[in-house]
Amino acid sequence: MANSGNPIFEISLTDRLRNSSLNSTEDGTDINKPDFRELDLGSSTRPNGFTCITSTSSSSSSSGSMSGPNRFNTNHSGELSGSVESSRRFKPGHTRSRSDSHPLIYSGRSSVNSPAINSFPTGNICPSGKILKTAVPSSKPLKMDVFGSRTGNYGHGSIIRGGGGVDAANANAVKEKNYSLNDPEELKIIGNENYKKGNFSEALSFYDKSISISPGNAAYHCNRAAALMGLKRVAEAVKECEEAIRLDPSYFRAHQRLGSLLLSLGQVENARNHMCILGHQPDQGDLLKLQAVEKHIGKCTDARKVADWWSTLREADAAIASGADASPQLHACRAEALLKLHQLGDAELSLSNARKSESSILGSQSKIFGMLSEAYLLFVQSQLELALGRCENALTTIERAGQIDPRSIEVSVLFKNVRLVGRARARGNDLFKSERYTEACAAYGEGLRLDSSNAVLYCNRAACWYKLRQWEKSVDDCNQALCIQPNYTKALLRKAASNTKLERWAEAVRDYEVLRKALPYDNEVADSLVHAQVALKKSCGEDVYNMKSAEEVKLVLGLEQFRAAISSPGASIVYFEAASNLQCKQISPILHTLSTKYASVNFLKVDVDESPEVASAENVTVLPTFKIYKQGRCMKEVVSPNPEVLESLVRH
Repeated sequence: MANSGNPIFEISLTDRLRNSSLNSTEDGTDINKPDFRELDLGSSTRPNGFTCITSTSSSSSSSGSMSGPNRFNTNHSGELSGSVESSRRFKPGHTRSRSDSHPLIYSGRSSVNSPAINSFPTGNICPSGKILKTAVPSSKPLKMDVFGSRTGNYGHGSIIRGGGGVDAANANAVKEKNYSLNDPEELKIIGNENYKKGNFSEALSFYDKSISISPGNAAYHCNRAAALMGLKRVAEAVKECEEAIRLDPSYFRAHQRLGSLLLSLGQVENARNHMCILGHQPDQGDLLKLQAVEKHIGKCTDARKVADWWSTLREADAAIASGADASPQLHACRAEALLKLHQLGDAELSLSNARKSESSILGSQSKIFGMLSEAYLLFVQSQLELALGRCENALTTIERAGQIDPRSIEVSVLFKNVRLVGRARARGNDLFKSERYTEACAAYGEGLRLDSSNAVLYCNRAACWYKLRQWEKSVDDCNQALCIQPNYTKALLRKAASNTKLERWAEAVRDYEVLRKALPYDNEVADSLVHAQVALKKSCGEDVYNMKSAEEVKLVLGLEQFRAAISSPGASIVYFEAASNLQCKQISPILHTLSTKYASVNFLKVDVDESPEVASAENVTVLPTFKIYKQGRCMKEVVSPNPEVLESLVRH
């Protein structure tokens, strides 16, 4: 997501959900290579008054659920959370065990009755030095397992930490050999341990195995949702919570987790329905977040209606920061506002963040700004494609949006505009090719009346003005295009050429200097920059005779310096000369003139009398000799050329 104007998020969605499970209370075409020089032809590819909505639901039979008035107090075995719904109270002076004060993960099997104090269910993880004493003998036979070089009686699927137990070096073997048994509780326990350590992928694997054995256990699905959130797989996490609720409609923790997920997606009403459940007090922190998100989305909607794009951007950012940080629709809203504010780079990044989110496939029937959410993402994408000059892509995208939401007026209007803008641009291009520049200007102008933020149409019309010798208008249109798309190289090229025609040398030099950085190997840009610099100095009354002078034809001394020079970027022309040679004296001034004219070429000279080892290494026996090098390799050699041949050599 683009950072422009965006507050820093203090706590990510993943961290919020993970923290909620670990606390004792429950919470929620290349523009530089167009089709032809003058034009861009585009791509050929195609709240206030917050109330809780309560609902009642019947209990379903799932592991750890029960019927009756206390059904919400069901202890779901292995649930990744604490429990605020517990009815236990402690008197002053009484102390609680660590497991009571911080019930991070319930590790016993599902049961209405609490186990005996000294009873440990199968699969417990015991600290070093402790001995397991069970109140009820296990009906399962113990089996001897061998891990590496150690042998021990571990029971059915248990891990004994500490003396004589399984060490970290054998962890993988334990997973492969000891926990592939058909006991979902054993697998769930190891999943819980991995989750607490932040090993979400491993935890997910164990939860998957538990579910494959016992698919009707709601707690397993809720735990799987927590692991998926740790992996930032929002869509799958939502589906797992929904499955847990389907299995046990009274499972409050699944409702709470789903509500938090839906809030992160910006689906306020759906989130409220799951946060406010009959018989339970909703988490006040989650309710405050929900109210804040609802308030900012409302303000964002109002600002968008009146095209107040700065306010729209600010409120979208605030809604995201308040808790809806996984909402693809709000990221798309940021992109639309940035697009309208002519910040195309940031708009592309924000839309990319929206599209990368797999949660965009969720809530296909949810709405934002009066249109279906998925249609809105395509609506914004079509606008961006149009602004970048990709008319066919824009048309295809808005057609898809119309298929998803055929009743949306905004989608219908944009579809009509995209089609008309595409036609106007195509007609303008055809007229330009036919050299009917005045008519082409009118065609591009028609497109701009429909889409005043289209940088390509401005740049193409500037090309028409240039051909009509109306360079002032050409500069104006180029400035409009650059205001919309600051890195638009073709518009900058057209502006620099127009300023040159107007003899605005300072402006031309600035334009070509920017282009020189963007296109370092473009010979035409380099030469145009030198010409503009020469003209600027002349206009200031400076003596610019032989402006580059002998320093621009660099003298090379020694073989090491020679090899380094011919390996430099770009093309290098090496002039082998001797001060006593008559032909060399005649051709040297011509070489200096060429070095001024062709600034993008490296001009070097070697005096064979001073550096005979270079002449010998390059097998130079006749003077004057010119050689062209690229990346240290000799590409061509010319001996005693006339001025025309020499300039042709430099030019090509």
